[in-house]
Amino acid sequence: MEPARPVCDSYAVIGNPIGHSRSPIIHASFATQTGQDIEYTAIESTPERFADDVRAFRARGGRGMNVTTPFKLLAFELADTRSERALQAGAANTLCFEQGRIIAENFDGVGLVTDIQRNLGFSLAGRRILMLGAGGAVRGALMPILAESPAELVIANRHAERATALTAALGPLTAAQTAVRGCSLDGIGSLPYDLVINGTSASLGSELPAIDPGAFSATGMAYEMVYGRGLTPFLKLAQRAGVTRLADGIGMLVEQAAEAFLRWRGVRPATRAVIAQLTVPLV
Repeated sequence: MEPARPVCDSYAVIGNPIGHSRSPIIHASFATQTGQDIEYTAIESTPERFADDVRAFRARGGRGMNVTTPFKLLAFELADTRSERALQAGAANTLCFEQGRIIAENFDGVGLVTDIQRNLGFSLAGRRILMLGAGGAVRGALMPILAESPAELVIANRHAERATALTAALGPLTAAQTAVRGCSLDGIGSLPYDLVINGTSASLGSELPAIDPGAFSATGMAYEMVYGRGLTPFLKLAQRAGVTRLADGIGMLVEQAAEAFLRWRGVRPATRAVIAQLTVPLV
């Protein structure tokens, strides 16, 4: 009789909807590349079931979870311990299960900045940056962006009070050389920004972001956090405004996944080939 094969470590991504998630493909590629024996699955949950689903996965021997829309704030609240990045963001996109505790991490921001600066070759230092939205992914991105010393960071949201609350919380952490303000989407104005990042949920449907096309600079970049949808309404708006440097969030997704993999397994996988494999042409 052959000896039983050791059970490999289990990880998962949790969200709603979850059918579109590329995380299982990404982590399977990382595991093959680094020689790690892991199992990675996708779990669709609801706000009402989220905490129970996380605890049930951990009880089955799960070692960690990636967290996607719309559960990043719930994941932060559920955790027993929160990393500095998660605390700064007030949201979690990764959970680690260690010594009976749930630990919240947030790698959204470092993934975004790594993609923009290293993969796309667009430096953030001294730039005017417009961030659309005030949800969990945006919260996670703010401190890593500010760490690169942009000249200005404007956070615009449909509900202005959410944007201004975020900027107020950032106040003590903002470097002197960076101007930070929050406003409504219709309060952005038409002064062009070097980089416009869409972190709203508009592109999950067919809704066009309610912003002035004059906010785009033809020599700048438009970055869509949503991935795998080709030219979203946001990117089409930027293209019509003359922007030629267009990017979606697949690089961000892969880079933040690599950070989570490093946190879980102690080795950071290479990312360029995985990004190339998953990239959908922006046409």
